[in-house]
Amino acid sequence: MKDSSTKINTSSTLTIWVDLYSDKLYSWAFHKTSSKEIAEDLVQETFLAALQSFENFEEKSQPSTWLFSILNHKINDQYRTAFRMPTVNDTDMLERFFDDSDTWKPTERPNEWNYSEDNLLDDTDFLSVLELCLKNLPDNWNSAVRLKFLEEKKGEIICQELGISSTNFWQILHRAKLQLRKCLEVNWFK
Repeated sequence: MKDSSTKINTSSTLTIWVDLYSDKLYSWAFHKTSSKEIAEDLVQETFLAALQSFENFEEKSQPSTWLFSILNHKINDQYRTAFRMPTVNDTDMLERFFDDSDTWKPTERPNEWNYSEDNLLDDTDFLSVLELCLKNLPDNWNSAVRLKFLEEKKGEIICQELGISSTNFWQILHRAKLQLRKCLEVNWFK
């Protein structure tokens, strides 16, 4: 059992770390999740985990390195949890876009986009609409899209992180892209 001086030292050290690293940890968590609430929760969970395993910190690395490592594990856990949540019924999704002969429904057929990709990605208004569209995806689809296209992770690594098969991953990406395209057409490419 730890004596009271060790507990006080642990507490004061963690208090200093909270002051020093909270903003940086929050920024990273928000960058990865795009959710203020989730980022705040993840930072809080990071410090709780640091408190629980403080005795394992051997000071071979900087405290920030150790805290970011904990945070990244928490972010991956968040993605896995979100990924296992119920999702949109696949049949409903396919029936929305395609007819019985598996061709596009006339009202759902993709329109031609007349924007240069380079100019479009520099447009802050477009990026706001894209972010809104991403937030409207089911959590597991959002996770897959962010990991693949925003973090540029390889499919094999994403499948391992999310605990899904390659086939499932590519189906999710396909369906997410259909939803994103529809959302962007309605909200941007009118």
